Amino acid sequence: MRTLFALSLIALLLGVGVVAVIETDPGYVLLAYGNYTLETSLWVGLVLLVILMLLFHYLLRLLFGLLGGQRFLANWLGNRRSGQAARNTVRGVISYTEGNWARARRQLLRGAGGDASLPNYLLAARASDYLEERERVLEYLDAAIEDEPKAEVAVAINRAQVHLRAGEFEQARAALEPSRHNAGRHPRVLDLLLRAYAGEQDWEAQARLLPEMRKHANLPAAELDELERAVSRRRLEAAADAPALHVAWQDLPFTLKQDAEMLRLYVQRQMALGDGDAAEKTILRALKKTWDGQLVRHYGLLAHGDVPARITRAERWLADHPQDPELLLCLGRLCLRDQLWGKARDYFESAYRLAPDAEVCAELGRLLVGLGEPQVAAAYYREGLQRHEADLPELPMPDKIVADHHLLDRP
Repeated sequence: MRTLFALSLIALLLGVGVVAVIETDPGYVLLAYGNYTLETSLWVGLVLLVILMLLFHYLLRLLFGLLGGQRFLANWLGNRRSGQAARNTVRGVISYTEGNWARARRQLLRGAGGDASLPNYLLAARASDYLEERERVLEYLDAAIEDEPKAEVAVAINRAQVHLRAGEFEQARAALEPSRHNAGRHPRVLDLLLRAYAGEQDWEAQARLLPEMRKHANLPAAELDELERAVSRRRLEAAADAPALHVAWQDLPFTLKQDAEMLRLYVQRQMALGDGDAAEKTILRALKKTWDGQLVRHYGLLAHGDVPARITRAERWLADHPQDPELLLCLGRLCLRDQLWGKARDYFESAYRLAPDAEVCAELGRLLVGLGEPQVAAAYYREGLQRHEADLPELPMPDKIVADHHLLDRP
């Protein structure tokens, strides 16, 4: 209250002072322009000047307000269109996820044309691929790269996926390989390249890709290990001659070279490609480190070389492994190659007593046929066949077949 009173008093005193000054000396202002003149006192002129300045100020505000309104209207319309595009994009993504390809494409294309149309075109291309409309796929991928030139890798990945779905592995490879140089930023490229190489059965390319996949951790370590094993197997199986097989084996990681399964496959491939001497060296080198009955079995299948020396070596092994049926089977076969019929029969029968499987029965059967014992041979053949088909169901049998079975039993 006191403040208001003080302000009122000050205003009153100022007013009285101004009036006193005006009465003392009102001043004089003359404005002339052409034939026109304006004469007034200084104080009235100042009041008119203030009024003119206020009018000019409000006129400018009105003008800027009109211009700002147009911009507001343009922004409002733009925001409205952007909002509609965003809603169409969301609907398109939902329809795509639900598998409604035609509707998804329609909604995605309606949502395209804004500041971020790349996802719309990519998904529209994928939807067209599912609809098997290849021309539209290429059209929308071209539109995607035109909308965002920096998205060339994303577009390449989508092109490759389309080719892979169609079984066009060479085209998929061509689309992806330019992006391989920066696989750390684009790990999906390596995954798709692996599929393309598998489709082409290019196991060498797959093997070269695996270290990059391991470096960038595209897959869990256990899956990569299993993949590496599978690729290595295919490389060994696909080798067309002994030199190619040797190269494929040398390229294998050290851990796989020590793996018993891979070593057996390597020996099998050496034998299949006619490189028996190399297979024998591989077997002997491996057996010095670890005894492996399967490798011993392969040793008995070697067709060339010094057979008596092999028999001598295998009999030395028998001193340390007298109960190994694979070794006994191996010795029986080696004796057959050296035409030692009696020793072969002894080894086969010893193997039969330890492990009477179908293979041993078949070897005994054909040897006994040659030795003039067809009835005993037939019994072994029958037993081998029964063991080979051991998973037959239990079913009733006629009495005659049962009687014949007893007649053919070994004495």
